[in-house]
Amino acid sequence: MKVLVTGANGLVGRVLVKALALAGHEVIATGKGPSRLGFEHNLLRWYDADITHPFQLRSIMEAEKPEVVIHGAAMTQVDECEQRQKEAHSLNVEATARLLLDAEEFSSYFIFLSTDFVFDGERGIYSEEDDVNPISWYGQTKVEAEAVVQTSTIPWAIVRTCLVYGAKPEGGRANLYSWIRESLEAGKAIKVVDDQWRTPTLVDDLVNGILLLVEKQKEGIWHLSGKDQLTPYRFALKLAGAYGLDSGLLEKVTADNFSQPGRRPLLTGFNIEKASMELGFAPRSIDESLEYLRQ
Repeated sequence: MKVLVTGANGLVGRVLVKALALAGHEVIATGKGPSRLGFEHNLLRWYDADITHPFQLRSIMEAEKPEVVIHGAAMTQVDECEQRQKEAHSLNVEATARLLLDAEEFSSYFIFLSTDFVFDGERGIYSEEDDVNPISWYGQTKVEAEAVVQTSTIPWAIVRTCLVYGAKPEGGRANLYSWIRESLEAGKAIKVVDDQWRTPTLVDDLVNGILLLVEKQKEGIWHLSGKDQLTPYRFALKLAGAYGLDSGLLEKVTADNFSQPGRRPLLTGFNIEKASMELGFAPRSIDESLEYLRQ
């Protein structure tokens, strides 16, 4: 199949583009600026495209006519979204609406990447049927974008995920795993929250789940995350133990220790039974993920 991926320079995008090409799919990768994929393949083409531009993606869609569109481009930093609300809405909602219209004209299947931040964090281990109730502008924009996707006239899937981590790509933004590992290896003391519960997701597992959706063309909302629920601090302890690093550099704190514009839900994490049963989604445990990343 021919698959168009937006946000291809990001952590998920880079791993996804490579996995799609290696699986034999023709990949149209798009991102703002030059490619930072660090990967070349005869099935892969790169386009520099600003998703907020009213015509750039449409021209690519018209020329390439991808069968599948995977929309991962977004403003994802919670505080940045809170402080730049108009821009966040433009990136996360309005651009999604335009891309969906293009997909309805040129494609046959649309996948949208969303987040656990669509929930308020009052109880955690959310299923796909639970009501959304965002407490940040980032979460609000994702809820609005999800609503747009659900009006699609072509088959669609919404993939919600949670605290994605993995090896930091060259020139890429740090994630929970890379920040903790690099800090401890440098002997740097860090403060890590212990009152926000998640089901952290290895990026490779998330990508495997997305590939299953592409292959099976399943519709609806899907929760794709890790299977272990823990806090960032407890994740950091596991990492330190697995890699023989100094856990004494980790200071356990709460969210109240930080002054942040955007609120974070305290208790999220996903029930992934639907994806496990219907897709065959089988994420690694945290211990298995840390061992995998150590290689």
